[in-house]
Amino acid sequence: MYACIDLGSNSFHLLIARWNRDEIQLVERCSVKVQLGEGVQSSGKISPQAFERGLETLRHFQTLIKQHSVQRYWALGTNTFRIAGNASTFVDAAVSFGIEISIISGVQEAVLIYAGVISALEDTDDKRLVIDIGGGSTELIVGHHQQRLITHSLPIGCVSWRDKYFSQAGTDARALSDAMDKATTAAAAVFNKVAPAVNRYDLGHSYASSGTAKMLTAICHEHGVGDGELTLDALERLRGLMVDAISSGEELPGLKPKRRDLLLPGCAVMTGLMRAFPCQSIVFSSSALREGMLDFMISNRKTVQAQDSDNLPDVSYAGS
Repeated sequence: MYACIDLGSNSFHLLIARWNRDEIQLVERCSVKVQLGEGVQSSGKISPQAFERGLETLRHFQTLIKQHSVQRYWALGTNTFRIAGNASTFVDAAVSFGIEISIISGVQEAVLIYAGVISALEDTDDKRLVIDIGGGSTELIVGHHQQRLITHSLPIGCVSWRDKYFSQAGTDARALSDAMDKATTAAAAVFNKVAPAVNRYDLGHSYASSGTAKMLTAICHEHGVGDGELTLDALERLRGLMVDAISSGEELPGLKPKRRDLLLPGCAVMTGLMRAFPCQSIVFSSSALREGMLDFMISNRKTVQAQDSDNLPDVSYAGS
């Protein structure tokens, strides 16, 4: 029995699976909105409130791990753990009740995201763009089959963009619209830095994993735009509705209440990305980092440590 713990800047995820006769059987899946990265961009530290939310979630994960008699688990800390000054204190606190966390680089994170996304896709000869907009960073990979041609981890995410551009807007529609303009322009500027390298490839399909892509795809679907995929035209057309919904407090079909605070910053980041890259459409991928972790653990189940820091994360698995 294996467990993968993905400690993102917005959400913590747990995936438990059984390896049985050359087949992976999913046993438990759990996601909790922790927002560990809340305010980290300005303060440089995980706040006391976020710190406790994170530890409480890990205690819950530890209970589930024990219930399922997990033999091997892998807990990875991503962007917030890379930049927060008190991340080591959080890691030490988690160790005290039995969870060992390995902090991975943005490139290592991208490696696992790409592995997770393509594990659920049919193998074709197309070059693919894989995107993961997280709470504090965005991983971007151009790949061909198992090979990564471009790998980037960029300092932009839905939580950091919310804190930077929307914290003072309140519910005033004009202020929210102005914040959207600034946030989208700033996002496009970030992605434009790597756009020349990405745009020189003749890309087939583009895929986006994690919560922002899932949220925006659901909203587009509920409003009958995008034909089941994300398109720049659909996001531009729905922008006014999104701003009005946040301003008025009214429900927006396709939007879950727990993601309301991340709707506009997430849309700004995705819109900026699609303006920078020639993506006609982006398909949401339900497979992401944790599926890549599981794929790596299963593929290397006889090896306790990866050796190649470029192609495989140089971290150890921990026993439960």
